[in-house]
Amino acid sequence: MAGPKILPDHYQHMKEAIAKVAIPHKVDAHRQFIVNENKSKDVEKRLRWDLAYYAGLTPWICDNIYPYANDDHIDTALRSIMKELIA
Repeated sequence: MAGPKILPDHYQHMKEAIAKVAIPHKVDAHRQFIVNENKSKDVEKRLRWDLAYYAGLTPWICDNIYPYANDDHIDTALRSIMKELIA
């Protein structure tokens, strides 16, 4: 049985917050930083979680998402948001 999904209004809030910091050349530069740092096994996952952090979403996610969803659900939402914003 599949677990809960991120609520649509929560997804939209995350997307709008990340859109403010997901400036293409800055995203590319941060991706390259992660590659150069050579500490992450999954560069794209690290990138999307870093963007959520830079968007100031960490406390909001703790308060609003974790009561009903887990990191896998959040990561799925972040992956989708990245596809929408960085096409």
